[in-house]
Amino acid sequence: MNIACLDFEGVLIPEIWVGLAERTGIEELRATTREVPDYDQLMRQRLAVMKTHGLGLKDIQAAADALEPLPRALDFLNWLRTEYQVAIVSDTFYELAMPLVRKLGYPTLLCHKLQVGADGMIAGYTLRQPNPKRHAVLGFKSMQYKVMATGDSYNDVPMLREADRGWFFGPPDNVCRDHPDIPPVFGYDELKAVLLQAKRDFS
Repeated sequence: MNIACLDFEGVLIPEIWVGLAERTGIEELRATTREVPDYDQLMRQRLAVMKTHGLGLKDIQAAADALEPLPRALDFLNWLRTEYQVAIVSDTFYELAMPLVRKLGYPTLLCHKLQVGADGMIAGYTLRQPNPKRHAVLGFKSMQYKVMATGDSYNDVPMLREADRGWFFGPPDNVCRDHPDIPPVFGYDELKAVLLQAKRDFS
């Protein structure tokens, strides 16, 4: 029994917060987990910038709604479902991700929740659990699945290392340099090839 755990942003869809930066012109919102390894630090930074500029949930939702999946992402995901069980394991938030989940045909998504005030401003966030990506892999392994995982950023490293096989997908140079033990793949064709080989290896 095999399952593929995929990151969401950077693997199947563009970065939602970068989309907000482009809509608002606020350059500080371009930071992602590719640049800031500490997720809590990154989110505190993002929410502080939003508060300073008076941005609320509707603003980031509008940025998410305007995005489309990455080119060929839907075709890749549809192919992957014929070879593996599939779970999207992400540090995004349900309040932002659902329009994009719909565009991808409603794959299973494991992510987090935002804390939103009555005024529509984002007060904070609630993680699904500590170290959620690694624990998702551990959960699947406890059910006797062989887990193959891919992600593009620092926050994916615990998931990739815990998986039976893990790969970076189109990572920046700094992520590869800091984690040379995790092999990179570039593009869906390369990702398909390593996933098919892993399936054969664990059959």
